[in-house]
Amino acid sequence: MSQVVLKQTGEQIKKMQEYYQQSISPKIPPGGVFAAKLSGCSITAYKSGKVLFQGPSCEMEAKKWGVADQPPNKKTPKPSPNKSHLPEHFESLSVVGSDEVGTGDFFGPITVVATYVNKQHIPLLRELGVKDSKGLKDEQISAIAKEIKNVIPYSLLTLHNEKYNQLQQSGMSQGKLKALLHNQAIGHVLNKIAPEKPDAILIDQFAKEDVYYQYLKGQKVIHRENVFFSTKGESVHLAVAAASILARYAFVQHFENLSKEAGFVIPKGAGAQVDVAAAKLIKAKGKESLPHFVKLHFANTEKAWKLITKKQ
Repeated sequence: MSQVVLKQTGEQIKKMQEYYQQSISPKIPPGGVFAAKLSGCSITAYKSGKVLFQGPSCEMEAKKWGVADQPPNKKTPKPSPNKSHLPEHFESLSVVGSDEVGTGDFFGPITVVATYVNKQHIPLLRELGVKDSKGLKDEQISAIAKEIKNVIPYSLLTLHNEKYNQLQQSGMSQGKLKALLHNQAIGHVLNKIAPEKPDAILIDQFAKEDVYYQYLKGQKVIHRENVFFSTKGESVHLAVAAASILARYAFVQHFENLSKEAGFVIPKGAGAQVDVAAAKLIKAKGKESLPHFVKLHFANTEKAWKLITKKQ
């Protein structure tokens, strides 16, 4: 059987899991994060960061996410985004870009930002250090965000945990929530820059295009004109990179405020240290405080409760 192996970051594997959520398999192998079954390709992501694509169309599917691992004695090229479907010289166009932060964090809200980067502002943004926020420290993000928010039009939407939990418990998936927020933020920016129109709109891809629009079914306004989707959108156009920085900046600020409310520094992510912090929070403020601080449907909620009951 044909197969391709990619090496991905934990953040990218989360995006892949969301992207393939309509095809997720209930059977996950030992050490696995998720497994998905498509027509012509099976995908398995592992905690080690390796993602295995198997089947007749494995190469085509894997190309969406990067290039295959090479033998140890060869240099491995850095994974690149799928740009084949984008207009020529896309990076130099005037683009509205959108990205989100916080979907994989147990504590803290989801922040979604859309920005408009006119091609005339591209050199300035590069000079200010705009690039993928994952490669920047919080202090750098703060400094850059304070500069660019006065330069480019943008829209910031924050979905706080109380509302997130309410919508999630009503049956709304995280993917649908993200699609609604992206569509709304993009609309806000288009209104701000009207009558000017961007050359394109680029969404940092978290779901297949048809799934994204299915999530938006029933909305009064759905933005479709010149809309493109790309994984690793931050490296495709500075509009998405700027959106990522502003979304991260807002997320970090909310996180700091939550830490003050909790009375101790709460950790990011969804690992074991988060379980300990949640247990500490429950002891200090009671279980009823959780909906304000966390995304309740994460497995961390149950793990934190188990930590408490073990010690009793």
